[in-house]
Amino acid sequence: IDLQGRTVMPGLIDAHLHSAGGGPGVALASVRSMDELLAAVKARAQVAKPGEIIVSNADWHEAQLREKRLPHRRELDTVAPNNPVVLVRGGHEYIVNSAALARWNITRDTPTPAGGTIGRGTDGELDGELVDTAKRLVTLPPNEKLTADEIERQMKLLNAVGLTSVRVPGGFRLGEDPMIAWRFLRELRAQERLTVRFGYLMRLYDYSSVDKVRETVAGWGLKDREGDDWLRVGGVKMMVDGGFEGGHMRTPYLEPWGRGGTYKGLQIVPQARFVPVVREMHQQGWRVTTHAVGDAAVDQVLEAYEAAHRDAPLTGRGWAIEHVFIGRPEHWPRMKALDLTVSAQNHLYLAAPSLKKYWGMDRAATVTPVGSMLRAGLPVAGGTDSPVIPYSPWWAIYHFVTRDTISDGVYGASEAISREDALRLFTINAARLMGDEAIKGSIEPGKYADLVVLPSDPITIAPKALEAMKPVATMIGGRFVYRDGLPDAQTGYRAATRWRGWSSRPATGA
Repeated sequence: IDLQGRTVMPGLIDAHLHSAGGGPGVALASVRSMDELLAAVKARAQVAKPGEIIVSNADWHEAQLREKRLPHRRELDTVAPNNPVVLVRGGHEYIVNSAALARWNITRDTPTPAGGTIGRGTDGELDGELVDTAKRLVTLPPNEKLTADEIERQMKLLNAVGLTSVRVPGGFRLGEDPMIAWRFLRELRAQERLTVRFGYLMRLYDYSSVDKVRETVAGWGLKDREGDDWLRVGGVKMMVDGGFEGGHMRTPYLEPWGRGGTYKGLQIVPQARFVPVVREMHQQGWRVTTHAVGDAAVDQVLEAYEAAHRDAPLTGRGWAIEHVFIGRPEHWPRMKALDLTVSAQNHLYLAAPSLKKYWGMDRAATVTPVGSMLRAGLPVAGGTDSPVIPYSPWWAIYHFVTRDTISDGVYGASEAISREDALRLFTINAARLMGDEAIKGSIEPGKYADLVVLPSDPITIAPKALEAMKPVATMIGGRFVYRDGLPDAQTGYRAATRWRGWSSRPATGA
């Protein structure tokens, strides 16, 4: 195919993507001010029946707003006084109005559940925030049922940004039973309708006892690595702390969120329950990865992994940690000794002002320290965590290269990495994390022709152009699954075509 000077590189791999976002809820991803957010809620309220619950999509963050704050419940009351409103913000927080508090009987006297937060002002008045386990006080209407056609629609969105593989960390939809999407993906695979290769992780929610975990795993009826090169079980995902507003820290949050030095985030699972579950999954032969945001959460995960490692070595087993917002230099040698991979995403790109507000600039500037991890020789795989963050890998690549943020400039310039390493995060490093480095992630003989064609060279274009990169074609297994502007096939190859087929050496700073 005469590509007329365009660039070819390995197909991109997102190592932490739930879905491509969007959905039937109130769309807030493009709003940029509180007025625009409230207008979107008002527009939905005007066509809703009295008492009907209004729910937003999850792919937005207050840091994208000019005001850089969450709406207060009383602001939502002004635009939807007769309807319960639940703004779903990412995977860890709801913001509700007064009608919602009344519907679910949440008052100033409601006890705060362990592992959660009910937001209150200085006077004790509820502000509408429900964080982590406090979300369980609200019962959302059931989602429209997931279908194979919906997954197929989302795969087209992913192909259009150059994605050929994704690693789904415990559910296609946030909080959903992972078996639901697995069954549809298996159906699509049988019908040869997949246009994305999936590594699909199962998710554990209940850590109450090892016996309960055994029962859950037996109910899946699956084994780790079961499947083929299109759809394979990718391990099990666990969780120990919250998100932006609940990451478990060694030191308190900045005031007033630190509550007089008493609030250090949320420990979702007590260590006494977490360690036995990790050891049990290891004994059953499952790869484990764990959501850990704060430095205290990373401490907790490493302690549990080291206990499992004493039972039988983890080296070469493909274990990982998700996120690692606040990693410390003393973590790196412990991670290397366990042969762990860090699965890192670009949350800072969207949420920077909020993280500065919660944790202070010193901590915020070190969020997701990819540069430090690579210099320490750790393998890092790149992802977006969509729908928590929009699904374009190019936004993430741009952020990792520049450390620029949507609304607050550069944070932690010393953590920026080279373009080559950023691209490796989303190609060979992600393939390695999925255990597939022998078949994808680089352009080499014997590997699948999972390729993306770009209109320009990502190594030489202006940095800001990375953020807006739009592929002209995506190929999986030698078959085009997306084309927009690619010339028709012709005989021969143009010497001017750039082949960004770097070696299969992972980016580790070596």
